Amino acid sequence: MLILNKTAGVFFKPSRRKIYAFLGSFHFHPGKLFLHKLVLGIETSCDDTAAAVVDEAGNVLGEAIHSQTEVHLKTGGIIPPVAQQLHRENIQRVQEALSASEVSPSELSAIATTIKPGLALSLGVGLSFSLQLVDQFKKPFIPIHHMEAHALTIRLTNKVEFPFLVLLISGGHCLLALVRGVSDFLLLGKSLDIAPGDMLDKVARRLSLIKHPECSTMSGGKAIEHLAKQGNRLHFDFQPPMQRAKNCDFSFSGLQHVIDKMIMQKEKEEGIEQGQVLSSAADIAAAAQHTVACHIAKRTHRALLFCKQRGFLRQSNTVLVVSGGVASNLYIRKALEIVTSATQCTLLCPPPRLCTDNGVMIAWNGVERLRAGLGILHNTEGIRYEPKCPLGVDISKEVGEAAIKVPRLKMKI
Repeated sequence: MLILNKTAGVFFKPSRRKIYAFLGSFHFHPGKLFLHKLVLGIETSCDDTAAAVVDEAGNVLGEAIHSQTEVHLKTGGIIPPVAQQLHRENIQRVQEALSASEVSPSELSAIATTIKPGLALSLGVGLSFSLQLVDQFKKPFIPIHHMEAHALTIRLTNKVEFPFLVLLISGGHCLLALVRGVSDFLLLGKSLDIAPGDMLDKVARRLSLIKHPECSTMSGGKAIEHLAKQGNRLHFDFQPPMQRAKNCDFSFSGLQHVIDKMIMQKEKEEGIEQGQVLSSAADIAAAAQHTVACHIAKRTHRALLFCKQRGFLRQSNTVLVVSGGVASNLYIRKALEIVTSATQCTLLCPPPRLCTDNGVMIAWNGVERLRAGLGILHNTEGIRYEPKCPLGVDISKEVGEAAIKVPRLKMKI
């Protein structure tokens, strides 16, 4: 069975022999009785091939992940066909997750897979493989929205009731949303151009931090955070974007352009060519990180004030959840702590390993949907991946019309 659009060249057709070899490679433990829901989650939306088995109590029974970071570091960014090929080579990691869980495919309650949003070529590999398993074992299929999964991960690790505010910040996304239920989201604001993680990666590449002895094996964002600790942010004055726009949208490309111009100027002053590491690299990293942190903090502050003003969030016991790869940046997290302290809110972040893309969050979103009876498919005919897909109902225009003025906070981090 060839799944979906043949002309797109996205899906591959595993031979029957390969499928049987895959299924026959499991080592199961007969006689083990599972009394609750078990979901296999599969994630291939970008550059991580991940799978996990999670039960309805939130126990991670088995997990496997293959990161492509090392390959993409060498190419200076994610090349979709390369990511697709690496997913194809590593999709068998699903077997590792199942074997570690001691759960046989026949014991699963459902199979949940990211189908939106993400890189088309990457999404296709996970969806095709998942549909093969669904067809083989006659299991329900639960299509997962990648950003919804990030938003709900906190409910696996902490007791968090609806509603709560979520800030999702990563290399590919930046948004603020009110989470009112398992599939009930109000979008308050999003990036109008690039994501903060993408911007920090580009600044790191422009600074040639891969040639810095302390940063050679780090991703761009990690390199910026590491080097910024040694720098003085006051040596450069980068202004946060969109200061006059009283909404919750974000923008990072203009800031990146300003930083690029400054780097070019410093290269001329120091008499070095592009590709060499500036002596002021740590100061630039510190200033760039601080400006990004202030921009994110201010938009989040406005979102909290808007939700409280409209009665969307409780006046007390308000929770702000921060997730996504950039949520592991401790400097940005400290900026957000200043905001939550000023607004009497609680800041919660999933553990770092669950902030980046993983199979656990997909399986857990599947558990949440299974319990709520939402989006469970018993017929997968016509199922498609969606590279671009908004989150929830967009009320960002309403937020802008409210024009809430945000009190100035001292960002002493």
